[in-house]
Amino acid sequence: GLPKPTVSRLTYTLTRMGYLYHDEKMGKYQLGTGVLSLGFSLLTNMDVLKIARPLMQQLADYSHTVVSVGTRDRHGMIYLDGRYSADATVSLRREPGTRVPIATTAMGRALLCGLPQDEREKLMDNIRQREPENWTKHKAGIEQALRDYEERGFCLSIGGWRSDVNAVGVPMLPIAGSRLLTFNCNAPSFVLRQHMLEDDIGPRLVNLVRTVEAEAASY
Repeated sequence: GLPKPTVSRLTYTLTRMGYLYHDEKMGKYQLGTGVLSLGFSLLTNMDVLKIARPLMQQLADYSHTVVSVGTRDRHGMIYLDGRYSADATVSLRREPGTRVPIATTAMGRALLCGLPQDEREKLMDNIRQREPENWTKHKAGIEQALRDYEERGFCLSIGGWRSDVNAVGVPMLPIAGSRLLTFNCNAPSFVLRQHMLEDDIGPRLVNLVRTVEAEAASY
């Protein structure tokens, strides 16, 4: 019963905010990723998270770190869940719905590594336009992440997001229509040295993601 101009304004605003997604080919709208921040209780029933949580906890306990999973939300990454070791730094714990940058975090760089090339290029161009003053540094970090992912299956952020934090990220490719998720493991740089990420934690995170993929695919 709303006037068409009112509906147009509402859908335009909700699309810009990320709560709606407009399919231009179909001429229809569907819910966008922004709604995740409004109802995270729904995520507790996701099969992928049910499978991943015990594995994430094992890695967090082993590495004395924070292990998290997230996905893209508009111009950033949004945390879906996290597992922590008993002695993990409190300041690194992120509640579901917390947003972090794409270009400088291991979680965001892992997303770029997992995207098809055309989508990756569009997103990188978006980052360039939004942060032109930082683009040279961002581009170098992203390109290194792509090389690392190609060679090792994971990518790093060594002080990229916060100077005192090191992290590793791995994308989990979509299964049965699900969104591309990314897993990361992060800790203060004095806890996780770069060689530890490269030689131990990175490969373990890759194994975690491959295990989740295999079990989720069998559901």
